[in-house]
Amino acid sequence: MDNAVVPGVRQQETAEERLERWMDQYGNAILHACFVCLSDVQLAEDAMQDAFVKAWRNMQSFENRYEGSEKAWLLRIAINTCNDYRRGMWFRRIDLPGELDKLPPALISVSPKERDLFLDIMALPGKFKQVILLRYYQNLTLQEMSEVLGIAPSTIHHRLKKAEEIIRRELEGRDNVEA
Repeated sequence: MDNAVVPGVRQQETAEERLERWMDQYGNAILHACFVCLSDVQLAEDAMQDAFVKAWRNMQSFENRYEGSEKAWLLRIAINTCNDYRRGMWFRRIDLPGELDKLPPALISVSPKERDLFLDIMALPGKFKQVILLRYYQNLTLQEMSEVLGIAPSTIHHRLKKAEEIIRRELEGRDNVEA
């Protein structure tokens, strides 16, 4: 795709310029999504790079077939890439609090309650963690989440309610212990 102009893209935006714009505009969101899915900083960085390579390779299909937002499409690629990583035989169990300590200070300069909430979210089963990530960390609508995950908005709504209930019970249990 050397300096190819992608049809339907901003006037005179080459494929390379578009990829660079995507990385600038959505790179942090993709990295955050990958970290939440994989619970490992280095794997998240690798998955983010792989997701952008896949987006680069499939840019033409985005233009020809995908009617959703760029962000939703890129997040779908990133989540699918993370799922591939998790299915891989080399995926290992990690110490999540130890991994959180490796994050840049700007990403972890939060209160202890916020950190506990994040750890609770990270401990959720994958299908619940994904909807929490997309809704509250990526600010996607139910329709955009449906596009990213490839499931019905009603299923997403159900998973969100269930995930919120699990987290609420966890937080209430913690508050009762501290009281």
